[in-house]
Amino acid sequence: MVNFSLMAVVNFFLPRRHTGQATSCDNFILDHPARNIQDNGMKILRKLNSLPVFWILLSIPAILMVRGYLAGDIIAMDMLHPTGEFSARFMIVAMIITPLSVIFGNRQWIAWMMKRRRSFGLAAFGYGMLHLIFYIIDMEALEPILAEFWAPGIWTGWAALLVFVPLAVTSNNLSMRRLKQSWKQLQRLVYIAALLTLAHWLLIHDGVGGALAHFIPLLLLELLRVIIIYGRRNNGLTQRESL
Repeated sequence: MVNFSLMAVVNFFLPRRHTGQATSCDNFILDHPARNIQDNGMKILRKLNSLPVFWILLSIPAILMVRGYLAGDIIAMDMLHPTGEFSARFMIVAMIITPLSVIFGNRQWIAWMMKRRRSFGLAAFGYGMLHLIFYIIDMEALEPILAEFWAPGIWTGWAALLVFVPLAVTSNNLSMRRLKQSWKQLQRLVYIAALLTLAHWLLIHDGVGGALAHFIPLLLLELLRVIIIYGRRNNGLTQRESL
């Protein structure tokens, strides 16, 4: 009896070969409530980190604004500024991912943002369209819209949204496969959209603080990206010349 107990203890601590059959100890671990809670928690986290949930989070400001307007709590004119700001913010977030990847390299949070860059860009376009809808509602008729169309603060907004259209339409895997290298060239139009958005913001509002607070970080990150890439190229040329 003593020998049997001793062998049982030794066998418990010795590494076992996997035979494809679960032992009683394995069953205890797999069926343990704490393990089940951990597995369920991981499943919940994966669902919360999924793209559908991410899109719901991106849509919350729009849902709240539309709900407030439909309830009569706010008027269309009051929605022009927040919808425009959210459009600019999501565009900037989508744009800073590339310089951040150059600056910080392969990081887990960079990879997370890379997977959602397309979502940020489409959200920027969506809030831009909502901005346009509230603008049309506020103007009430076509005549006043046409009357102020060529004002610098107005046509720059129209132009920015027009540039956004092909970017949004081609933000899918099918367009990437069909356009191939042309797809990247097309997506670079976002820089023109950013300049037009900045001009629209500066010209339509009295103060420049808000616009600069949003766009200066983007400008600094882009400059740092260029400096890093230029430095790497120079180092590569120097190393090749020394060989």
